[in-house]
Amino acid sequence: MEIILKEDVINLGFKGDIVKVKDGYGRNFLIPTRKAILATTSAKKMLAEDLKQRAHKLERLKNEAAELAEIVKDITLTVGAKTSTTGKIFGAVGPIQIADAFEKAGFSVDRKVIVLKDAVKEIGSYKATLKLHKEVTVEVAFEVVAE
Repeated sequence: MEIILKEDVINLGFKGDIVKVKDGYGRNFLIPTRKAILATTSAKKMLAEDLKQRAHKLERLKNEAAELAEIVKDITLTVGAKTSTTGKIFGAVGPIQIADAFEKAGFSVDRKVIVLKDAVKEIGSYKATLKLHKEVTVEVAFEVVAE
């Protein structure tokens, strides 16, 4: 089944993308929650016209994301976590804590764009990937320290 995404869906695509999904996923989740519509010929024509009109705005957003990526790539964040005496973290450090560290550093980064490869459960240095735009991704180093 081909659908047109009306908003960004993690691990599937971005707003305005035409993607193929299994029928059940499209009919039972994406379309009822208004995250997507069926990709009919008329919907594709409307999408093409809409994308043409929004091209300037999208270019501006891409440039802003590239500027933020250029600034953020050299920053090393420090994330505090409660730990045991052996250096294990109680719980795990996730995107929410990293987004809070960005805010403390003076940057506004949504937690939904932060991707971690593995769960962070010990003190040390790690890398997180920021997917700021469809075409702009950057790796950011962060260090987990004991509070």
